[in-house]
Amino acid sequence: MQSTELKAFVIDKVEDIKAKDVVVLDVREKSNITDYMVICTGTSNTHLRAIADNVVRAAKAAGVEPLGVEGRDSNEWVLVDLGDVVLHVMQDAVREQFQLEKLWSEV
Repeated sequence: MQSTELKAFVIDKVEDIKAKDVVVLDVREKSNITDYMVICTGTSNTHLRAIADNVVRAAKAAGVEPLGVEGRDSNEWVLVDLGDVVLHVMQDAVREQFQLEKLWSEV
């Protein structure tokens, strides 16, 4: 799957589980680790895990093996690394604290 297709795929899957405030950052010119970061908010610990798990299951079913999943047990932030796309699912307070959108716009 091309990176732009994978980005659209991830957006579709997080929206299936009603993720809030979905933002896509194109970091191709700023990072050699990934092409896109998708950042979204979950409303509870269970919602965070459901969003991340939905993306992981759907990716595997589509033949895309995640490179890693971090934070499933943290209850505040889950990261799903799909190579060309990295998904950050965060609670509101954590998202405001880290301000990834602002951080990556200043790089």
